[in-house]
Amino acid sequence: MPVLNSIADSAEDLAGWRQHIHQNPEIGLECVATAAFVAARLREIGVDEIHEGIGRTGIVALIKGRAEGPVLGLRADMDALPMPETTGKPYASRVEGAMHACGHDGHTTMLLGAAKYLAGTRNFAGTVALIFQPAEETGEGAKAMLAEGIMDRFQVDRVFGIHTSPMHDLGLFITRPGPLMASVGDFDIVVKGRGGHGAYPQRAADPVAAALVIGNALQTIVSRNIDANDEVVLSITNIHAGSAFNVIPAEACLGGTIRSFSVEARDLVRRRMREICEGVAAGMGCTVEISATIDLDPTINHEAETALAVEVAREVSGCEIAAHPQMGGEDFGAMLGARPGAYLFLGQGKGPMVHETDFDFNDAAAPIGASFFARLVERALPLA
Repeated sequence: MPVLNSIADSAEDLAGWRQHIHQNPEIGLECVATAAFVAARLREIGVDEIHEGIGRTGIVALIKGRAEGPVLGLRADMDALPMPETTGKPYASRVEGAMHACGHDGHTTMLLGAAKYLAGTRNFAGTVALIFQPAEETGEGAKAMLAEGIMDRFQVDRVFGIHTSPMHDLGLFITRPGPLMASVGDFDIVVKGRGGHGAYPQRAADPVAAALVIGNALQTIVSRNIDANDEVVLSITNIHAGSAFNVIPAEACLGGTIRSFSVEARDLVRRRMREICEGVAAGMGCTVEISATIDLDPTINHEAETALAVEVAREVSGCEIAAHPQMGGEDFGAMLGARPGAYLFLGQGKGPMVHETDFDFNDAAAPIGASFFARLVERALPLA
């Protein structure tokens, strides 16, 4: 694998940085210590500018090349998941109920590795904007940083990102033009009725009965309202109601997720969901409230930027074009909605899946990802 020599020489440092971040996970927008650690490394590296506190704990750092030119954005997420760790590693999480189970510690390290190389060589014409983002897992981070105008403020022209993959061999990049990952619409439905004695249902307005009908009726949306050529998933994943066998409760709750590869399909599902919920509830003497807990755009890669990323990935260690997009979601889709760019997966060797308690990022992947980012900059912003 043609990993850049100076990045390969930094492999031990990268592993140390990654394991420190892994040991000290932070959740959501509250990546305070992680951001401070990143900023400290960036100062040591010698970047030109560091802008902190964007989207609460996000960072944008700038590295200027040897000549004027466009601004290329490189993004890494920093947050962990609210779950226990069972890896048994010496650098396992010190924070109870939090762990880096999705490789964001590795993503941050890859970008720091690229920053160290780029700040030392500066063999490009233009500026690199290093985007360290909190709260990918909660779906808040990209939107929070975009809401503070990072694309216009730092004049970002294109943006790229990487996600580790434990489903592929070490060093293999995977991507595709067009849809790569689905939109995510997690939802809560609260059906409100009138409680009563289980022996006298005629005196109540039973929200449990209404919730059961709603749950079944929602399954008709994909089969009867969505074009068969579109890929859409609607899953009811939790139902909660009641506390006693002989009591009809006043409320029943359903929750689930919607996945699709187009905004139009997602919006159609939402409209039909509201119509069905309100219609069924009204017909059974109840009311309903629907709220979204996560709302992410689909991750849609741009053609030209994907072609460039594929060329660089093949040069570094190999790339495969995915035949189909994935139903998983990623809030980087919001950044791709704001600027052209591409997102790629990087194989870290097959092992436990992300979001599992025994997942761990493979430190051998960090120099590969850092080399990809570095070569991408040199290819996208060539010196005359």
